[in-house]
Amino acid sequence: MRSNNDSTAVEIKVHPSARVHPARSSPAGRPPPPPGDIVFGGWVPWLVHLFVVANIVVFVAVMYVNDCPKNSGSSCLGKFLGRFSFQPMKENPLLGPSANTLDKMGALDVEKVVHDHQGWRLVSCIWLHAGVFHLLANMFSLLFIGIRLEQEFGFIRIGLVYLLSGFGGSLFSALFIRTRISVGASGALFGLLGAMLSELITNWTIYANKARRIPLNRL
Repeated sequence: MRSNNDSTAVEIKVHPSARVHPARSSPAGRPPPPPGDIVFGGWVPWLVHLFVVANIVVFVAVMYVNDCPKNSGSSCLGKFLGRFSFQPMKENPLLGPSANTLDKMGALDVEKVVHDHQGWRLVSCIWLHAGVFHLLANMFSLLFIGIRLEQEFGFIRIGLVYLLSGFGGSLFSALFIRTRISVGASGALFGLLGAMLSELITNWTIYANKARRIPLNRL
């Protein structure tokens, strides 16, 4: 028998609120990133720019040492540049120094590397260029590929890829170019290009806008 003092049970249902916690909400005025896109941090690339400046400074130093008016007389190109003028077109069509000057400044010469034990040429040749056209082509390629990679991976990784690829390119050249000297940063650039393609292929499925990730569409 139930007493009159028994109270009726009351069932209370609490509905979950749809309100987002302030700590989890996006900052005011800043829309959330689109799904599938990777947002890079605020890293400002500086190593790639330093490499470009270093290559230009080395080229200017090589032209100063070359001193075409003293060694080639009146047949130099760009005589108004004085000792920085270029070798005759028939000798160097890339607008640059003579082969002897490049050899003196550290070009890759297999005979000297093997017989004279000048292994440092495997590294020094990376910073030398045969002429203005050669320099411009490599530096534009370095900026085009390297800036994005440094923003994404940082200067340590990109610096290691650049230097190790350049050294590997020198070894590859030493195997196949035995009768001529070799200069240029092509090996280092191919290493950066390979790193870019590797990253693109590995992360292809996570990009929402795949066409934008291909640098060729920026040309």
